[in-house]
Amino acid sequence: MLIVHHLNNSRSQRILWMLEELQVPYQIVRYQREPTMLAPESLKSVHPLGKSPVVEDNGNILAESGAIIEYLQETYDLESRFKPISSQEKLRYRFWLHYAEGSLMPLLMMKLVFGSLGKEPVPWLLRPVGNLLGQGVQKAYLNKQIMTHARYLEDSLQKNPWFAGQAFSAADIQMSFPVIALLSRGGINDLPNLQNWHSKVQMRPAWQRAIQQGGPFEIP
Repeated sequence: MLIVHHLNNSRSQRILWMLEELQVPYQIVRYQREPTMLAPESLKSVHPLGKSPVVEDNGNILAESGAIIEYLQETYDLESRFKPISSQEKLRYRFWLHYAEGSLMPLLMMKLVFGSLGKEPVPWLLRPVGNLLGQGVQKAYLNKQIMTHARYLEDSLQKNPWFAGQAFSAADIQMSFPVIALLSRGGINDLPNLQNWHSKVQMRPAWQRAIQQGGPFEIP
């Protein structure tokens, strides 16, 4: 049986959701984040990078959520329910699969890091300086970049109800983690199309089953 090495509050939630959409049986091996919010060392016994998600299937050990989602779609989505058919929608589908981790998530991770420079585990004597540095980088660079991406997403969902086009696809599953991170820590309130997309996602039975399987989901 397919095995998902699942870390709480991580990208592996996307894999559980994809499997629930596909209705593929799977087994979960659970891991908890350390107090530092890093993955436990025990994950390195599964994959050298010690990251989650990691999937074991048919003798293969697969890492990277985008690559796993593509593998699951190609292997188990025999009717192509989660990949568009038209050439234009395929182009959008491929773009969002790569954009999620290649463009948007690095900015959101930088915002998390620079927003934490005034907090533990930074030594308390350095926290005032760290706080000033973090706020300065966010104001001068990160916030403007994140706003540009947020408006791009808003415009995209104004034209189509789902990221690849008119129908839900695996691109929406891949985009879920950065969109939820953007909504929770981006500091931008006026994003009605993204909020509507998120509401539709939460109403999907497969999403709800994935949350039941993986546990409460909050972007750290």
